[in-house]
Amino acid sequence: MATTTSPLLQPHRGAHLSLPNRIAMAPMTRGRADDRTGVPAAITGDYYAQRAAAGLIVSEGIWPNRLGKGGPGIPGLVTDQQVAGWRQVTDAVHASGGRIFAQLWHVGRMSHPRTLGEPPVAPSARTVSGTIFTADGWLDHVTPRAMATAEVDATIRDFAVAARNAILAGFDGVELHGANGYLIQQFLAENTNLRGDGYGGSRSGRLRLAVEVVEAMVAEVGADRVGLRISPDNPENDIAEQDPQSTYRALVDAIEPFGLAYLHIVERGNYPALADLRPRWSGTLIANFNGPEPTTQPAGERVLQSGLADVMSFGRLFISNPDLPVKFATGRSLTPVDNDRVYGGGAEGYIDYPRS
Repeated sequence: MATTTSPLLQPHRGAHLSLPNRIAMAPMTRGRADDRTGVPAAITGDYYAQRAAAGLIVSEGIWPNRLGKGGPGIPGLVTDQQVAGWRQVTDAVHASGGRIFAQLWHVGRMSHPRTLGEPPVAPSARTVSGTIFTADGWLDHVTPRAMATAEVDATIRDFAVAARNAILAGFDGVELHGANGYLIQQFLAENTNLRGDGYGGSRSGRLRLAVEVVEAMVAEVGADRVGLRISPDNPENDIAEQDPQSTYRALVDAIEPFGLAYLHIVERGNYPALADLRPRWSGTLIANFNGPEPTTQPAGERVLQSGLADVMSFGRLFISNPDLPVKFATGRSLTPVDNDRVYGGGAEGYIDYPRS
């Protein structure tokens, strides 16, 4: 049954973001870059071009400096070779009529010496529990090294340079990954940020890195090309935020004046982030649910109909349904994900899913 009247399939016209539909492809790690060079694989262009029917594609996380890399097969946007590799990807997406933002992702303590050649960095020397995947398999996390103030300042500059590199590579914009327990959220959370300098202590100190990175990226490429992704009250990767409402109200209030392309909110946890933060944000808002099951079409439609968001991002469904908007429009059945081939490998489980 055709469902072309679905709000997900209607155009979006924001102050800085115009999309043919309100279905975004969420950023998802796929681990297929050359691990030595950080250059995306040749088939990466095919992967994203196949999904160009999305109103907006947000790329997998891309590291802005060497210490931001989280594991094997994660690409970068630092070297000329990496920029050239991503140019092939963006050219393929644009040739297929799509739009793509690069997600800039520094993992902070969520890495390992086997990946980096040295201990990972973080706001404070607080170890995350459990294990992490490396080229040698699953290894115990190590205690990260607390970043010196000068290193924090240098990392802000690295994000700005990576944003410029993204535009040189043909991306339509950049999304700062401030969610899921990685570096930006490690600075925001009380249990991972025990610093005594200007990047810790008070709430304004804990907010400072996120705001200054956004500001630096805006100065480099323009507010209309910058988005921010956050996941308030998300316990992923041992994050514990004592008062997410106050923290994220303050963060949204601080970045609202920049006039960004969008704010991307991942709702997970007890705090109703979308309902609480929507009134504080005048620009385009993209919603995402990070739950045990993929977000369904009806669930996405309800969010848009409620006014809590302008665009809905879908992750796992896009892995195995490259033409997801077409399937939503026609009511065709969805293809399940081959979970054994999500991360790493070659074409199998990556570009071999059928399209309508």
